[in-house]
Amino acid sequence: MRCIRSIRSIPVPTIALAALFGVAGNTPAQQRGADASAASQQGAAPAGRAGGARGGRGGRGSAFQNMTLTTTAWPDGGMIPLRYTQAGAELSPAIQWSAVPAGTVSFVLIFHDADTLVNNSTDDLLHWMLWNIPGTATAVAQGRPDGFELADGTRQISVSGSRYRGPGASATGPIHHYVMELYALDTMLDIKVDPQGPQEANPNVQTIRTSIIQAMVGHIRGKAAYFGLFRRPQ
Repeated sequence: MRCIRSIRSIPVPTIALAALFGVAGNTPAQQRGADASAASQQGAAPAGRAGGARGGRGGRGSAFQNMTLTTTAWPDGGMIPLRYTQAGAELSPAIQWSAVPAGTVSFVLIFHDADTLVNNSTDDLLHWMLWNIPGTATAVAQGRPDGFELADGTRQISVSGSRYRGPGASATGPIHHYVMELYALDTMLDIKVDPQGPQEANPNVQTIRTSIIQAMVGHIRGKAAYFGLFRRPQ
């Protein structure tokens, strides 16, 4: 699409052979013996029992932080009131978060229906996606206006285009589970949706969603989730 700058996924690095077979020039048995001998002389545990080469990887893992995400619109795991759904005013809820990790540059908020599939794929129905929420923000105000890009630089999209799409599970089916996820990133995302002309169809929301998720890889520093339930009244 002309309005999306695609970002490829970062490839997963291969594991170095040296980590599997020991230092070049020694057999595995010789290397284990040398490691154990050196550890014994220094009063340390043998390599492979106290973390060893995993220390650096553990340091990276410690940069990730669980955050707290809340809304006064409904209790976590509770029924979503009509005013926030297609059966009511379809008002976007006020959302707050805390315990933000250091180094956060922006946030991504995703609100989706976990019980619905799109185009016979693993994608579910996207009711709201906000990205490039400023890293200094701690909340999203109730009743966000329409528009692919808002005054503070936040960008948004849903299956309805440039606005919040409220839950709308059928009254004749089961209760649906709606998931709200917040991600803290150490970067801004260079993905933009151009406004559509009056005769143009809405952008392909699933393609944009995929591009955003791919761009997030390697930049996630924190996450929180919140749940809600809904089914239209009989």
